[in-house]
Amino acid sequence: MRKILDSLIEKIIFICGIAAVIFVILIFFFLLQEGLVLFKSYPLKDFFTGRFWYPISDPPSFGILPMLTGSLMVTIGAIVIAIPLGIMVAFYISEVAPLKIRDFLKSGIELLAAIPSVVLGFIGMTTLVPLVRRLFDLPTGLSAFSGSIVLAFMAMPTIVSISEDAIRSVPWQYKEAAIAMGATKWQTMWRITLPAALSGIVAAVMLGFGRVIGETMAVMMITGNAAAIPHSIFDPVRTMTTTIAAEMGETVQKSRHYHSLFAIGFVLFCITFVVNLIADIFLNRKIK
Repeated sequence: MRKILDSLIEKIIFICGIAAVIFVILIFFFLLQEGLVLFKSYPLKDFFTGRFWYPISDPPSFGILPMLTGSLMVTIGAIVIAIPLGIMVAFYISEVAPLKIRDFLKSGIELLAAIPSVVLGFIGMTTLVPLVRRLFDLPTGLSAFSGSIVLAFMAMPTIVSISEDAIRSVPWQYKEAAIAMGATKWQTMWRITLPAALSGIVAAVMLGFGRVIGETMAVMMITGNAAAIPHSIFDPVRTMTTTIAAEMGETVQKSRHYHSLFAIGFVLFCITFVVNLIADIFLNRKIK
C-alpha cells in the first residue's frame, strides 16, 4: 500500500511539473500568435525604435521605445537601490544577528512580499510622491524615481531571502579556516563568504529584477503614465505593463491596437524569461 501511494504521489508531481511547462509554452505561442499579426501591417523596426505611442491616431503609431525605456529605467533604479540594501540585510541576518532574532527578522522580511502591490502603490502615492516633489522641487512627484523606490521595497524580500540562503549554504569550514588564519569577521565575510555565495546572490538579484519589471499596479499609480522618452529619472514615465493594463480594456478586439498590446506582452514575456533563465543558471552553479 505504501509503495502504491508513493508511486501515485510521484506521478501526480510529475504531471504537475509537465503541466506547468505546457502552460508556459501555450502562453508563449498565444502571445506570439496574437502579437505577430501587428507586423503584417506595421514595420517591426518602427515598433521597437518608434518614439511615439499614438494607437488611435490617424495614422496610428505603435512605437514602444518610450515604454521600454521607462520600464528599464524604473527597474534598474529599483535594483540599484535594492541590491546593496538587500545584500547587507542578508549578511546581517545570516552572520551578525543574534540567533534569537535571526528567524524573526527573516520571517518579517519575507512577509513583506505578501503586501498587495496596490497597497504599496497607494502608500507611495500619498506619502512618497509628495515627499519627492518637495525634496527635489519638482512639478510633480510622479516620476521614475518614485517608482524605483517603491519597486526596490518590493524586490527586497526576494533578494534578502535567496541571498541569505546562499550565504548560509557556504561551508562553515571556509569561515573557520579564514578565522584561524587571523582574518576578522568582516574580512571573512568580504573575502570568503561573499565570493563563495556570489552565484546565489546574483540569482537573487536577477529574480528581483524579474519581479519588479513585471509589476503593474504600483508603477501605474506613482510613475505618472507619460508615454514619452524620459530625460532624467525625475521625469514621469510609462512602463510596458501599465500600457497593457490601462489600454487592454478599452481597445477593439482584433484591431491593430489590440495586437500591439499582445506584442508588448510578448516582449515582456521574453525579457522575464531570459532574466529567470539567467537566474536559474547562477542558482544551480556549484560553490567552488
